[in-house]
Amino acid sequence: MPDLAASLDARALERRAAAVLAEALAQASAPRLTGEREGRRHRLQQAIDLANRVLVAAEAQEGGDARRDPRMVARARFTLLKAHAARAQDARHGAGQLSLGAQRAPTCDACDDGWRRVGAIVAVAQASAATAVRLATGLDSQSAWKLARAAEAAARDARRLVEARNHAYTFHADPSFSFGEGWYLAAAAVLAPIAIQIEPGKPQTAQADRFLRDAGLAAKLLPYRSRPRANKHLPEIVARAFRQDPLSAQRKLRAAFLGDAPIPPEVIDWTDRRLAGASLAKKVLLWVRYGKHHPTRNTRQPELIELARRALAANLLPVLIGDAVHEGKIPSGAVDMTLFWKEPVFQDTDMRRAQLQFFEHLKRAHRLVGQLGVTTAGMDGPALLGLPTMYLTDAPNVRLGTWVGAVPGYREIVRADGYLDCINNRLRHWADDASFDRG
Repeated sequence: MPDLAASLDARALERRAAAVLAEALAQASAPRLTGEREGRRHRLQQAIDLANRVLVAAEAQEGGDARRDPRMVARARFTLLKAHAARAQDARHGAGQLSLGAQRAPTCDACDDGWRRVGAIVAVAQASAATAVRLATGLDSQSAWKLARAAEAAARDARRLVEARNHAYTFHADPSFSFGEGWYLAAAAVLAPIAIQIEPGKPQTAQADRFLRDAGLAAKLLPYRSRPRANKHLPEIVARAFRQDPLSAQRKLRAAFLGDAPIPPEVIDWTDRRLAGASLAKKVLLWVRYGKHHPTRNTRQPELIELARRALAANLLPVLIGDAVHEGKIPSGAVDMTLFWKEPVFQDTDMRRAQLQFFEHLKRAHRLVGQLGVTTAGMDGPALLGLPTMYLTDAPNVRLGTWVGAVPGYREIVRADGYLDCINNRLRHWADDASFDRG
């Protein structure tokens, strides 16, 4: 009688395994919400466990239950095969979804952790596919081999996700994309072992290529592929290098971005003409931003007027830079150099280096001592090269906040009670610091 009881238990387990698998497969057409996906995976695992128990129970019986009830064992093996095939396909889908999130992760650590989890899911797909092939070999039926081949295809697709992982960061070359983000990417490449790919076929692709090669980064350029790393990582990478050795990091960037050749005469002539007749006082850049992306970060006209007034009160000449001031309302006493980058001298193939040389000439020849404005990536190239910087924000900036205390002279000013007093103190420091007069 013990053998009969064991046989009945095995048959009950086999029916239960088939029923649980049917429930799991029925969920495949349901909306793929997180809870439903987890429920389906749980049922697939439950079906696999039950079917395996059937086979263990059958083989444990005297004489081997495979000879006593071969149809039950065959059904259990087919259930197990279907469950593993479904799990391989589910793992392929899960790996694909997670890989997208990993590639867009906000930090390097989160990105790498995401890809480690992708690798673990891919291993599940491969293990299930191997089991499906082994079971199909024993069953040797057309339907069994069809399931096994589908499992193998899913495992191969999952493996390709890992093999196709793109470690490069993209240098965007479309003028509609943040121009200043190029400073982050180039700086990170100078300071850390990262790879770069340039967005192809865009209006500024050639200019990006020229800048990176002039900066000595040709060896880090890779052919363009889809799904690169998220550029959100770049400020963190730059900050890490500055925290280790700020002076060395700054020297490396200046050598890469500016080179050792003299500033071109055309950059000098254009800048000098625009400042002809302007006060010989020390100067501060006031950045103006008007963009469709995050419009809440745009320049506030009353604040711009107040900043210009406070700069003048500190004996600094405010120079407007960046986007054009709305309705042409230039604050009293300020010099307008907005939209400078649209001038032909700053639009040639060497445009990126020329723009940085423009800021450098302002420092050397026109007593530029600092820059101030709303959070805009345009100011971060000069900041990395040593121009003292204050950026305004309504709340602490998660990305650029990593530079505060790392990049020399880089400060975040959160709009809170007394923030204008903080700006006043810094402006006076810039005006009084004799080191600015020594170049």
